[in-house]
Amino acid sequence: MFKNNSDVAFGDVNLSESPIRGNHNPGMGGWPTIRYFNKKTGYDGGSYVKKTSKAMCDELGDNAYMRSYIEEYAGTSLCSVETGAGCTDKENKYIAQWKEKSAGDVDKQIKRLTGMKNKKMKPALKKWVNQRIAILNQFAKSTESGKDEL
Repeated sequence: MFKNNSDVAFGDVNLSESPIRGNHNPGMGGWPTIRYFNKKTGYDGGSYVKKTSKAMCDELGDNAYMRSYIEEYAGTSLCSVETGAGCTDKENKYIAQWKEKSAGDVDKQIKRLTGMKNKKMKPALKKWVNQRIAILNQFAKSTESGKDEL
């Protein structure tokens, strides 16, 4: 699903061949151990928080939960603002709304939505907040890459 998404990388560590140092506690809480790493977590990473009462391997074996997990923690999306591929009608409408906005407007909206992420809300609303952030992040990246370097 995310193999062509530069925001996402997957790794698999065999602890008998490559022991891990630090605060990771691999295997703690059962198998598989799922961790995510981003700028916020740094090298220690963060632990996956289950959403259901299913076993973790069953929960993340469900493509919908795996996709949601990746999109939420990587701040990315399968929806492409450039081509519209992988986007829902709702996402395409939002893209059209923000396509011509300034970089400053996009940054303000990212900050506003990011501030909302940690508030208590219904799962559907949280998902929509994350989808909008992922879309806006794509606009922000395209603006950055379009800048002339000194």
